[in-house]
Amino acid sequence: MYADFMSHPDLFIAITNGATAEDRMIRFVEYYLTSFHEGRKGAIAKKPYNPIIGETFHCSWKIPKSEVPSSVTSNSSMQAVSNHGPLSEEALSKVGPDYYTVRFVAEQVSHHPPVSGFYAECAERKMCVNAHVWTKSKFLGMSIGVTMVGEGILSLLEHGEEYTFSLPCAYARSILTVPWVELGGKVSINCVKTGYSASITFHTKPFYGGKLHRVTGEVKHNTTNAVVCRVQGEWNSVLEFTYSSGETKNVDLTKLAVTKKRVRPLEKQDPFESRRLWKNVTDSLRESEIDKATEHKRTLEERQRTEERHRIETGTPWKTKYFIKEGDGWVYHKPLWKIIPATQPAE
Repeated sequence: MYADFMSHPDLFIAITNGATAEDRMIRFVEYYLTSFHEGRKGAIAKKPYNPIIGETFHCSWKIPKSEVPSSVTSNSSMQAVSNHGPLSEEALSKVGPDYYTVRFVAEQVSHHPPVSGFYAECAERKMCVNAHVWTKSKFLGMSIGVTMVGEGILSLLEHGEEYTFSLPCAYARSILTVPWVELGGKVSINCVKTGYSASITFHTKPFYGGKLHRVTGEVKHNTTNAVVCRVQGEWNSVLEFTYSSGETKNVDLTKLAVTKKRVRPLEKQDPFESRRLWKNVTDSLRESEIDKATEHKRTLEERQRTEERHRIETGTPWKTKYFIKEGDGWVYHKPLWKIIPATQPAE
């Protein structure tokens, strides 16, 4: 699921192309608000696979450099420019200096509580994002609320900037009839170095009337308290950005191209990589064999419980593969900021 946040890697890379700190914060907000719709396709809620401790997922994206926005485009409608599917071996061999690569890895680092760590980087542009998310579920009558506890940090090493951000809550509504999903709550994005911040509200639908999936937000320069950009619309359809200059830009997410993940073939994946781990469940669901899928899922979960009991009995701590515990969070073991030193450009 978290890999779907990177479905528009061209917008992700474009953040660091911003000429000013204000421009980069606005670009991050634009990317952030376009990152939810791909993982929430369809109006009906679907029961997700429950991640198993130690489960990992790897993928990457190749993006033509010519398709990465180099400047903020106003008075326009941002739409699709491409739709890259899985690349053939021949195509992979041709991927070279005309492409950027974004790499992604995720790991389920804890079962109690359920915590996921994920990390993505574009080494060519010296940028990366690291996040950890602890999901807390709560029954709310006819709904289930899922709180995303944790935070992410976007590092733009070319500019020596870090952007800390949070994630909205998710709600599964009408769980006894036809379930549907919406996002809700306030989130923040903050860059201490530049003094720019963003406040975004995902509005839940009122009981009577009101629109679904509505979102509003603003970008502010904290020192002067000046609002430099406002946004409104729906996070799964059309967003309208209004800049301090009075210019506007519409982003139609229904027409925005999705760059598909590049994932290794199953036979080359490790046993605990997601698609290989859940292959039997996925195959059964595709064949509409619900009982068989449930049995395969139960087998995996029982194996997890058995292994956990053994660790408790023997006093053996769980050892993660890619993420390291730091304070209350989890950090990728080889982040870009440890390999490439951040620069301190003057603006």
